[in-house]
Amino acid sequence: MQVFTMFIIYIYKLRYIHTCTVYKGCFVLLSCSIVVLGWKADKLGTIYKSMEDHEYEQDESNPPLLATYKHLLDGEHRRLPLGVVAGDEEDDQCDLPVIDLAPLLLDLESDQQTRNNGGSSSAACRAAMVRAASEWGFFQVTNHGVPQPLLDELHGQQLRAFRRPFHRKLAPGDGDDEDQLLLSPEAYRWGNPTATCLHQLSWSEAYHVPITTPSPETKTTTATRRVIHEVSAAMSKLARRILSVLAAEHGPPPETETTTCFLRLNRYPQAPGSGGGHGHGVLGLCGHTDSDFLTILRQDDHVGGLQLLLDDKDGGRRWRTVRPNPGALTVNVGDLLQAWTNDVYASVEHRVVARPDRERFSVAFFLCPSYDTLIRPPLPGKTTTSQVYRNFTFGEYRSQVREDVRLTGRKVGLPRFRRHVSPSPASLTHQLS
Repeated sequence: MQVFTMFIIYIYKLRYIHTCTVYKGCFVLLSCSIVVLGWKADKLGTIYKSMEDHEYEQDESNPPLLATYKHLLDGEHRRLPLGVVAGDEEDDQCDLPVIDLAPLLLDLESDQQTRNNGGSSSAACRAAMVRAASEWGFFQVTNHGVPQPLLDELHGQQLRAFRRPFHRKLAPGDGDDEDQLLLSPEAYRWGNPTATCLHQLSWSEAYHVPITTPSPETKTTTATRRVIHEVSAAMSKLARRILSVLAAEHGPPPETETTTCFLRLNRYPQAPGSGGGHGHGVLGLCGHTDSDFLTILRQDDHVGGLQLLLDDKDGGRRWRTVRPNPGALTVNVGDLLQAWTNDVYASVEHRVVARPDRERFSVAFFLCPSYDTLIRPPLPGKTTTSQVYRNFTFGEYRSQVREDVRLTGRKVGLPRFRRHVSPSPASLTHQLS
């Protein structure tokens, strides 16, 4: 509305306007009409936003994100600044390296003669993973060995869990609902309790499901228990195979521990009133790196939102939106693997942007060691002559991350453990085209 008004004033000041009273009157009338229309558009936008907010609050399955973060979302703070949340434009999207794991899996599961026949394909697959982990920190894999019907079944159970009323997600199990005992209030979390600004907001809800091996006496009869166990086992097997490949040039692979690994079921509700596509919305998950060795992510096949902070060809850094790749799984390097390889591999900051037009779901498996595992490079790094980070245990790292989040509202991560202050954290060698 202000742009139109300024335009009318500019035209009005032109010399020929002053020579014609009729034209002058017409432009004054047009200017007033535009001001009125603009005022009405603003009022309609406010009404529409209120209707969206009301619709969100009326859905009893949604967590009270709108009421909790109203002070952050009101007024001009309703949106993050342009350029901070990018991704709608074609230039702000990117395709991750896609690696076919069929040669690798065949190599690992076949006899010696078959390995010899397919050795070159397997070697190319391994080299592609090493290159992607060092240049991107993220890559996608196909023919990964996790059955698609199993992933689809988990998605159905995920929908069922998140469609429960919010108060049931917080209530202890009543003994009759075995699934609720698995997806318990202790496993459920929503939002970000320490958020003080939009950059720290997480417009999401999630279940953190610890990975446990059922005992022979345990009856895994419910669909939720069975599918979570099977998906976790398949993703764990895949993650360990990828870790063995990435660690091969650096010594024996680090040990992992099943009891510290977990599966995270995510839902990013539609963000009401964010407007203008997901490039102008709120954060579903604020920027962070993963505190593990590797993460295996099953993205929504059709709804984008994952963004990576990548180096720009102009020397800066900006957020790029990852295009969904139906059927592929996304793999990313975690902080522990970056430290263990002396910055050869990059743990890249990433986030999720909540969409104003639809909700989004994802599943992530986090491969972790035991809490007393010492994180240190087994061999000197390729690009360094000395150890970049001091020795630390996984338990110490987790505790420091929690303390930083409690005190500052954000994770600091690996820079806390650098041996020298002068070197900057690992940066990507990949330049945006």
